[in-house]
Amino acid sequence: MADLAKIVEDLSALTVLEAAELSKLLEEKWGVSAAAPVAMAMPAGGAGAPAEAAEEQTEFTVVLVDGGDKKINVIKEVRGVRSDLGLKEAKDLVEGAPQNVVENVSKQAADELKKKLEDAGAKVQIK
Repeated sequence: MADLAKIVEDLSALTVLEAAELSKLLEEKWGVSAAAPVAMAMPAGGAGAPAEAAEEQTEFTVVLVDGGDKKINVIKEVRGVRSDLGLKEAKDLVEGAPQNVVENVSKQAADELKKKLEDAGAKVQIK
């Protein structure tokens, strides 16, 4: 039981981006999806809200539009988020803008990353 309490404590200390990465790793490992099932309801007789209002976007992509003047700071932030990239790959991503930095993350994680990158001098979009 003490081991389970330690796991819960460790998971509570994760950042949003680390939790999203953990979720992806677990999905790949066990072949399951952490996404909640979504029921699709068709309005009867054509009356009802438009489909766009019924579906709310839950996964977002953070797109680096421009690396800005302080590319070194932006490269550092990209490497902080994308631990799978080396220095050269992060530099190539920043210089090759527009490019996706992260995909399929929550709105909160996307907003946090956008703020970090913009504070470093980049221009960022969330899609």
